[in-house]
Amino acid sequence: HPSPLILYPSCPIPAAFSMTSSARASRSVLSMNFDPVDGPNAGLKRNNNGDVWVPQRIRPRRNRKSAAVRDMVRECIVTPRNFIYPLFIHDEDYEQDIPSMPGCQRHSLPHMIEECKEAWSYGVRSFILFPKVPDELKTNMADECYNPEGIVPRAVRMLKEALPDATVCTDVALDPYSDQGHDGVVEDGKIMNDITIQQLCKQVICQARAGADVVAPSDMMDGRVGAIRDALDSEGFTDVSILAYTAKYASAYYGPFRDALDSHPGFGDKKTYQQDPANGEEALIEAALDAQEGADMLMVKPGMPYLDVIRRLKDNSHLPIAAYHVSGEYAMLKAAVEKGWLDEKKVVLETLTCFKRAGADIIL
Repeated sequence: HPSPLILYPSCPIPAAFSMTSSARASRSVLSMNFDPVDGPNAGLKRNNNGDVWVPQRIRPRRNRKSAAVRDMVRECIVTPRNFIYPLFIHDEDYEQDIPSMPGCQRHSLPHMIEECKEAWSYGVRSFILFPKVPDELKTNMADECYNPEGIVPRAVRMLKEALPDATVCTDVALDPYSDQGHDGVVEDGKIMNDITIQQLCKQVICQARAGADVVAPSDMMDGRVGAIRDALDSEGFTDVSILAYTAKYASAYYGPFRDALDSHPGFGDKKTYQQDPANGEEALIEAALDAQEGADMLMVKPGMPYLDVIRRLKDNSHLPIAAYHVSGEYAMLKAAVEKGWLDEKKVVLETLTCFKRAGADIIL
């Protein structure tokens, strides 16, 4: 018999190929009488109990059949100890909401301690500080970044006193302290690599003296990890770890964070030092360099749009990998939650689990 035609109402059918009413009726009866188990050429079978049975030995659904089994075989488990808790701080005696990051605030230093203690009670053990620096303290050389009485060194000392067992991380970059809003010293509109590293080395020593456990250079200058490692070691801080922002992309997702710190670039963009979002292989070059220069952990920023990069780094490095769930990602989820489009708890847990599944050991 010829193969049946697939008929579309909008397409006229030549008379030679049109089916008679009796033929259509016959096909309808055959369709109604089709039995996939006991009919002719049936594809399904019956087991010894007489129940319908698909003869398939391997059934992945067996590992999903109950909550207890799903928990038992789960590959990725997220706990608060995987997190680095970000804290936006300022030298004021009040808390200030960040409109583009609903639920986040700039904390006074006393309130920062309260926030950390609450997070500690939930199992969070690591924190990172991001300062809002007054405009009058900002310069092109960003000298305020290594002021021992600046906001970050004071915050580190307070936090280590309040929670001695906490891991306190510090951001290493000039942009919060720069009147240009860039991560480096500017000369004739150009971001100067080596002079910037000189300032970064002063910054990390200041932070280490205050008690920082981990310094996290986010500037993306070439060679800064090695220089920072040498500076720390030469001053006796061999136990201070380096969490390198290895693959930090020139992303559109950073806007709310820059609102929080008032650190938008004063001119141009950051594409001459941050990575091109179109490039993945380049992250492997950066990872190899950072590892050779003494990094202890490698960061990918942003997180969700760059899960493939997290996976590449995990597959090509034996160092712990951190994922940065950035402000724009956070703001998008919060906006959808506020609209009632997403369940906040479910989408947050799924997002964090995705980071772990991609290969992240740490989530900021």
